[in-house]
Amino acid sequence: IGDRHGAVVNRLNELLVTRLTPRATISIQNPIRIDQHTEPQPDLVIAHRRDDFYASGKPGPADTYVVIEVGDSSARFDRVVKAPLYARSGVPEVWLVDLVADEVRVLRAPGPDGYAGVSVKRRGETLVPEAFPDLVLRVDEVLG
Repeated sequence: IGDRHGAVVNRLNELLVTRLTPRATISIQNPIRIDQHTEPQPDLVIAHRRDDFYASGKPGPADTYVVIEVGDSSARFDRVVKAPLYARSGVPEVWLVDLVADEVRVLRAPGPDGYAGVSVKRRGETLVPEAFPDLVLRVDEVLG
């Protein structure tokens, strides 16, 4: 993980924790359980709030609101490998923060063939998670 990658993860963590606590749990670089053999570790997950903070088991797709992957050299892998995996498992929304392209790809409406809804957000635009329409993040504040 490069310096900018780490900074964006830290920035997103602060933005999400300060704006979503106590409505959701923000998980940083922890696994989500897709199936018995697959547990990717996204950079951040906005998950349903649970009193045990997932001590009784890792969150799965049904427990997630948004999965966020931050990538520079890994951006293509996130888009080509991880996003289809998340779609097939039913993760409702994925944000792919591409540090090279300086943009955020928002994926919604998961299905067996990928996400039906794809939009690209650039500087000057905003990000609004479908589950939290009152949470508005500026792309500029995410990218730094």
